[in-house]
Amino acid sequence: MPTARRFAASRLLERLPPVRGRLTANASLGGVTWFRVGGPAEVLFKPVDIDDLATFLAGKPADVPVTVIGVGSNLLVRDGGVPGVVIRLGRAFAQIACDGTVVSTGSAALDINVAASACEAGIGGLEFLSGVPGTIGGALCMNAGAYGGEMKDVTRQARALDPAGGLRVLDAAELGFGYRHSALPEGWIFIDALLEGSADRPQAIAERMAEIRSKRESSQPLRTRTGGSTFANPSGHKAWQLIDQAGCRGLTIGGAQVSDMHCNFLINTGTATAADLEELGEEVRRRVLETSGVELRWEIRRIGIRAKAEA
Repeated sequence: MPTARRFAASRLLERLPPVRGRLTANASLGGVTWFRVGGPAEVLFKPVDIDDLATFLAGKPADVPVTVIGVGSNLLVRDGGVPGVVIRLGRAFAQIACDGTVVSTGSAALDINVAASACEAGIGGLEFLSGVPGTIGGALCMNAGAYGGEMKDVTRQARALDPAGGLRVLDAAELGFGYRHSALPEGWIFIDALLEGSADRPQAIAERMAEIRSKRESSQPLRTRTGGSTFANPSGHKAWQLIDQAGCRGLTIGGAQVSDMHCNFLINTGTATAADLEELGEEVRRRVLETSGVELRWEIRRIGIRAKAEA
């Protein structure tokens, strides 16, 4: 059984610039992720606003790695934890405002809250976000999509901080959206975005959102410890069908299981480690490649280091 790593984080704290937000050494991340597994962050930073974050990035030693997380909906934190600084954006980055057919949203705003705000304001076209777990920052990073819509369809502009804390404004073309991908450079952090829909009746939007909710509840294991879709759909294929055809539905390793309800979802049945879940995912990839010749690509983001086995 792997053991979570304990970092000598006090030495790292001494090297970091002063901030107005909170720096926490050896901060637990397992409770943050939807899988409910994983080791700690060496240091967790929760900035109070954009200026606090920009100042931190500008003053941080260049050799200290930075990892940004949202609400952990599509995230697997490995059992050994995450070295360096993990940044989690809070309330100051979660504001939502609607003007005409444009929604201004912070990157920490929940996708479902953005969809609900747009609905209330009579802005159609963003209801697909009610079927995407997570935050707008993550949705921008991976060009998230569901039920006929994706971020590239609605994103007019986004702002991000570069690794030195400089504020950058990116239009839709510069974001380079592809299938479950954006061209955001490594180390940049989304701050906020302008999303544009079209005028529509709130009741009609609400009805479409209710239909999405009904479809999700009937087809996905939402009430389990899961992390959303595990693998991206390969060109010309559906990942779940390839997994099913490879005989992986219900497959288990340790406390991890391929969902019987939707086999592109992995589940922590209650005793899984991150290692169990990752090993199961790799076994699924191996079997799918063997049976179909198709190599599945992880959609779930995996961060951190593997734990050493106990002696």
